[in-house]
Amino acid sequence: MLTYKQIKTNEDIRTYVKEADASLAALGFTEHSFAHVTRVAETAGEILKTLGYDERTCELARIAGFLHDIGNLVNRVDHSQSGAIIAFRILDNLGMAPEEICPIVAAIGNHDEGTGVPVSAMAAALILADKSDVRRSRVREKKLIDKSDIHDNVNYSVTRSALEISEDKTHITLNLELDTEFSAVMDYFEIFLKRMLLCRKAADKLGLTFKLDINGQVLL
Repeated sequence: MLTYKQIKTNEDIRTYVKEADASLAALGFTEHSFAHVTRVAETAGEILKTLGYDERTCELARIAGFLHDIGNLVNRVDHSQSGAIIAFRILDNLGMAPEEICPIVAAIGNHDEGTGVPVSAMAAALILADKSDVRRSRVREKKLIDKSDIHDNVNYSVTRSALEISEDKTHITLNLELDTEFSAVMDYFEIFLKRMLLCRKAADKLGLTFKLDINGQVLL
């Protein structure tokens, strides 16, 4: 069976991930390269593992996470759908069984807040893993050159982010530490509200309640 390790070390796939991120860099977006896709992959797998899903399902979630942004190679617009098609071709050519390709493609095709729906537990885990990756190191410039860029400001302001499932497995919380010198809490909501609402739907699919905690205050 095809493994996450084989996917993340495949040189062709790594080229697609690198070039997809290069396209986003040219457009001024935050980092979507190996740091992001690896974090999303491992977080998605860990969410399902914590909730008691079998190891193969967790492994497929990791594969979906590593491949989820590959559609940015084509265009940022509808990148989840184009990414799903690219992922299908890659996995099919590598000999993965259709019954394993299907949930991966569905998860990738539904991870974007514009059109995405948590159609499965795997899709829900991918959404939560992707939308929770907010951090200073995703800003390409280490110092804020253009202070009018609210996306960079918000990402740069986040000094710590952690997605945690409660011990009783009733809720999942995105804990953020935000340096308000660079961005106000309202700025976070201005650009990420749709993402947080999708996270709420994803958590519900997993039988959880989604909470957002910023600087010790539960805000959602």
